Amino acid sequence: MVEIALTGGMGSGKSTVAAAFVARGAELIDADRVVRELQEPGQPVFEAMVERWGAGVVAEGGALDRGAVAEITFNDADELKALGEIVHPALYNEIERRRGLLAGSDAVVVLDLPLLVGADGTSIADQFGDLAGIVVVDADTETTVERLVAGRGFDESDARARIANQASRVARIAVADWVIDNSGDLSALERNIDSAWDWITSLASRR
Repeated sequence: MVEIALTGGMGSGKSTVAAAFVARGAELIDADRVVRELQEPGQPVFEAMVERWGAGVVAEGGALDRGAVAEITFNDADELKALGEIVHPALYNEIERRRGLLAGSDAVVVLDLPLLVGADGTSIADQFGDLAGIVVVDADTETTVERLVAGRGFDESDARARIANQASRVARIAVADWVIDNSGDLSALERNIDSAWDWITSLASRR
């Protein structure tokens, strides 16, 4: 098994890259998807969040209202810390369980980890042991803002604020073994993904 960590900021196109790696044969462990599963009604993480913040974080129909949670935690360091204390232990336990299911195989495993690098620039890569490499999807700030506004309906000021609250491009690139530039069009991105995949499979052939 060869494990690659994949990360990138909002609007960078990381999810597109992850899907492209899967199409090329990778096994994907998507931290965001795991979190959504852990936050489903009836799960311990969901119950802990409702206990912390009350019925206001439950949408009509009973699912978690992620927008309400974001409003509570976005500009409040204490509440953001509380969210991490609820979600992260369960998240990392589930990631480890899924990694264990693939251990001993010849799979290329991509760990999609948006928070691999924190807002303070620190990396949690060591937490995942023997990673073969870290791939960072990068795009300039103006491009990512345009994508968030046009593609995901963000207000421009909100998009800029959210980007500013994440790790900087410099901090992400500092931990990268391979950078996929996604500041251009889709055809350029496909070429860059092909190059990254060639590198990843070369790592696999060495093991």
